[in-house]
Amino acid sequence: DHMPRGRKSEVFCTANTQKLMHKRGFSGTASTLEFGQPLETDHARITLYPAGHILGSAMVFVESDEGSVLYTGDCRIPPSPASEGFTLPEHPVDHLITEATFSLPIYKWDSHESLAREVRDFATTALEEDSTPVFLAYSLGKTQEIMQMLAPLGHTVQLQEDGYQLCKVYEQAGFHLGHYERYNPRTCRKAILMTSSHALRKGFAAHISRKHISYCSGWASHGSARGRQPVDKLIPLSDHLDFFELIDLCKKLNPQKVHITHTPNADVVQHYLDKLEIESRFLDLDTETDD
Repeated sequence: DHMPRGRKSEVFCTANTQKLMHKRGFSGTASTLEFGQPLETDHARITLYPAGHILGSAMVFVESDEGSVLYTGDCRIPPSPASEGFTLPEHPVDHLITEATFSLPIYKWDSHESLAREVRDFATTALEEDSTPVFLAYSLGKTQEIMQMLAPLGHTVQLQEDGYQLCKVYEQAGFHLGHYERYNPRTCRKAILMTSSHALRKGFAAHISRKHISYCSGWASHGSARGRQPVDKLIPLSDHLDFFELIDLCKKLNPQKVHITHTPNADVVQHYLDKLEIESRFLDLDTETDD
């Protein structure tokens, strides 16, 4: 689902990914595919499946005479409510290439319902104490999911221009984000604010003396994150699989081999997959050269 480094590239993607890319400066050629709509080439059939990570995010399933490969990219099970869901191919997967960002047993997420209560309770308590609630979250995906959680409260959410423009794509796709508007230093005191850690360090809402700050990320499951962020609450809301969801995905697909990417320690995942008699290896996407 991530925009290619070359902003003038020729890409295949979902329609919502195309809209999000153009909001972020992509000027290349984007051919859109519906989920489940095969692209036939001379050597393979390529199909996109919803990854549950953010709006438009897709896994890529490649079928050929040599076998099949499912590349997850970033994925999430259960899927983000601010996405098109999560669907696996019905056909056998010979090779699974999966991200493993949170691939240690210390990462186990609470339910979405529990995390949504934490988000709403944090905002409500801050407002009741005449303080401004500030949520630190990535502007694409995480921000919109938190806004969904906050919508039942009926309060105004203010956010920076980048996130504001991305929200328009979510609304066009049918997602209700509640009442929101651009960040306005003159009126933000009584609103719920959404921003990034970087913007906060650069002075976002610095004129507000009374504010409660929450850091929303899978990395918030570590208490040490509090030392890196000047926050009052850590909410471990992630757009990725936790460790146990990752192992369950591998178990369900039972491929010939799992190729593990983006991981702090592939050995841990491989240890658990060995117990399931699933062959695996670490795939370094930055240096891998073999076919």
